This record gives sequence, structure tokens and C-alpha cells, in this order.
Amino acid sequence: MANQISSTNQETTSFSVELVSGPTARGGVDDFELSHARRALARLKALLGRQGLLNLLAKEIEEGNAFLRGKAKMSNGEFKSATTVLAVRGIKAAQFVRWLEHNFSNESVLLAAEPEHYVIAPNPNFTVTVVENLGPYICHVRLPAYDKAARLSAEGINELLPESEYPFRRLADLSLPDGTVVGRVLTQFGDTDQGFNANLTCYFPVACPEDIFEHHRQHLAVEFRNWIVAAAAAQR
Repeated sequence: MANQISSTNQETTSFSVELVSGPTARGGVDDFELSHARRALARLKALLGRQGLLNLLAKEIEEGNAFLRGKAKMSNGEFKSATTVLAVRGIKAAQFVRWLEHNFSNESVLLAAEPEHYVIAPNPNFTVTVVENLGPYICHVRLPAYDKAARLSAEGINELLPESEYPFRRLADLSLPDGTVVGRVLTQFGDTDQGFNANLTCYFPVACPEDIFEHHRQHLAVEFRNWIVAAAAAQR
């Protein structure tokens, strides 16, 4: 006799945890956790130091750079773009750009903007070494110092916005230490009545999977939001 399997509908009960009392600081549990996580991460990075982090991540960096090099070769110089847009109130584009230019050699400020920033260090040749996640990969890339990035013409850049509306525009190649170009970053800032808009575009080889582009859309949102918050605090 065959086994008979019967199923019944079961009611699902929603689950939640509510903070009723205790902490006197503003915010909720998520805010407290984020603050504590940032403090712990900053402490660990400081204790390891720049070279300690590079040593610790050496194998992952080798694998990540090999991934990017392979995708660049497969793509034959063709890139795909992904864009993140932030709307800012209470600070103007020129104020933010001046703050970023002033702080682009301040590694502690740059590292604090994104948990997956491991090294951001200036080089003698006016480039900046960046070690960060691109999707699941940790990569070591180089880009021009912020004030050395290219002033733009409209030729060949579909994502370029009108200069009259976005006068603060920079384009920087992302290269591996061996010189292989593996991407670009285009930043465009333009004032609004309330503040400014930040239009942030990343380019990676077209052979890269979608999760690389989606991760970097998120990455740009996190790091520029935090830099803008820091710039606004500096104005006060």
C-alpha cells in the first residue's frame, strides 16, 4: 500500500523585536549596531596598518586582480556602465568638491567612508592606490589623484550630463599595478535649489557578471553618502 502524504495550511506568525526602553541615545538597535561595527572595524584596520592589511589580503588581491585582468582581456577594451544618483540637501556641490580635494590624501577619512575600503594611499606619481571589494573580489587598482583626474569633453561618453547643469565633472581610469585598464569612474556634481545632485558612474569590462556592477552601485552610494555627510559636518 502506497504511503499517503497529506499537507495542511499552517498559519504563519510575524516575528519582531522592539526596543522598549534602555538606551538614552537617539536611534534604534540598527543605528547602535552600525556605530559599533564601524568603530570595531576602524580599530582593527588601524591596528593592522596599511602594510599589515596588504599582507593579510595578498592572496585575495592576487585572485581579484587576476579576475579583472581576465575580464578585461575577454572584453577587448569594451566597458559597461552603471550609475548611482544621490540627491543632497543643505550643502552645495562646490563645498563638497573642495572638501573632497582637500581630504583625498587623508587615508583615515577615505577608509571610514566604506567598510570595504582597505587601503587608499597616495603614490609619488600622483596616483592613488585603492584596495577594495569589487563584488566578492578584493582588488588592488590605481587611479589619478582627485585633482589630477581628467576634465571632460563630451566625446564618446554617453553618460555625460550637460556641463551647464553639472560643472564639477571628473573621469578617472582604474588600472591594475601592471597598467591594465580595468574600469573607469565618472563623477558629476550639479547644484539644485536645496543642495546638489551627485551622479556617480562606474565602468567595468562588459564580460564582468552583473553582481560586479550592482555591488559597485551600492559601494558608490555608501562611500559618497558618507563623504558628503562628513563634508557637511565640516561646514558647520
